Amino acid sequence: MSDLADTLAGVTTAISAIDIQAATDADRQNLMSVEAVQKVLDRSRASVYRYANTDTLILNPPFDHSRLNPESRQHKDEPLMFHPNEVARFAQDVLKIKQVTIEISQPAETLTHQLLRQVLAELKVIRELIEQTH
Repeated sequence: MSDLADTLAGVTTAISAIDIQAATDADRQNLMSVEAVQKVLDRSRASVYRYANTDTLILNPPFDHSRLNPESRQHKDEPLMFHPNEVARFAQDVLKIKQVTIEISQPAETLTHQLLRQVLAELKVIRELIEQTH
């Protein structure tokens, strides 16, 4: 019975890790692409790249108050993504735009996420039952 409990604990941990990854992906979806920043600031794509705090030699340069600072990247080929608060700060402080409105819509929960949550709930119930018998 202990092997079953250990296996169940491993599966529960794996599903929790998937759930954490889904939350991280959702956070990434709340970031703004260059195109979204371009629309909000009403500037050209080239202007957004000129404003961005990037360096060819440094993947994630230190914060620069006078530039538009992208989120940290793991690889140089990843697209630039910007947090909405950073875009608003840059628009107000640097571009001197008086009022900035940025709307972020939450992505819809997919069927996969719903199924994973249901499986996790069932596994937790099974684990509790196994632990109660010991």
